[in-house]
This record gives sequence, C-alpha cells and structure tokens, in this order.
Amino acid sequence: MASGFIYMSLLETIRDNLKTAIKEKQEFKTGVLRLLNAIFQNKEIEKKGKGLEIELLDEEVVEILSREAKKRKEAIEMYKQGSRDDLAQKENNELEIINKYLPEQLSKEEIEKIVVKAIEKIGVKDSKDFGKAMGESMKELKGQADAKIVSEIVKKLLNG
Repeated sequence: MASGFIYMSLLETIRDNLKTAIKEKQEFKTGVLRLLNAIFQNKEIEKKGKGLEIELLDEEVVEILSREAKKRKEAIEMYKQGSRDDLAQKENNELEIINKYLPEQLSKEEIEKIVVKAIEKIGVKDSKDFGKAMGESMKELKGQADAKIVSEIVKKLLNG
C-alpha cells in the first residue's frame, strides 16, 4: 500500500490557501493571494507561448515571490520617507503574507559562507568580476537571501 503523503507544490499550496481565504472571508489575504495567482498565471501563459512545460516549478514560484517581496520592501521604504505610515503598513502586511511562502532567509554568516564557495567555484579575484560572482552566488542561494545583502558581501569579499 502506498504511503498517504501527497506532495503539494508551492503553487498548489498558495492556490489552496487562496480558496480557504475566500471561504473564510479574509479580504486582505484574498486580495494578496489573488494578485500572486494572477502573476503566476501570466508566467504560465508566457511559458506556454514558448512551448515549455506550463506548470511552474517551485523555484520559479520562489523567484516570483522574491521579486514581489522586494517590490514591497522598496515601497515600504519610499512610503516611510514620504511619511505615509498607513501605506507602509499595508505594504508590510502584504510582505508578511508573501514571506510565509518563501524559504527561510539565511543569516549574514550563512550567506557569506555560500558566497565564498561560489566565488571560489568560478575563480574570480577582483571587483571587475562582480557580476559573475553575484550571478553565481544568487544561483546558489535561490531565494534564501536578499540580493542587497548578497551584493554587500560580494563587494566586501572582492575588494577585501
């Protein structure tokens, strides 16, 4: 007899949570999850147009979620600078919902270890290879670290 465990992709989990939020009349959460779902559907349509496998992989979903989280963080900063705490709070609430679906973020020390390995792997030595080092580091970290932090660490290591 097969085990009773069925793997749900991240996309399925988010869509399932959207249905639950609608049923429970959680308007704010429903709005955020609907927006994310629309973004996922657009990505699926884009993939279909290129003749690729339509179902989004977890890593593609994480990439989209990371991009959306980054947009919220930037908006929060802008709203705070403009003394619009009400809008900053709204963006922060959206960010909290998005973060629930992202992999746990690594500490600066953990990120630095991975960046050091990535730099050693591709053999870059100085700041002119920043782009290569950044690309390899982000590939290794896959949504587990904010690009801004990774950028700071790469600069420090290549200039250090």
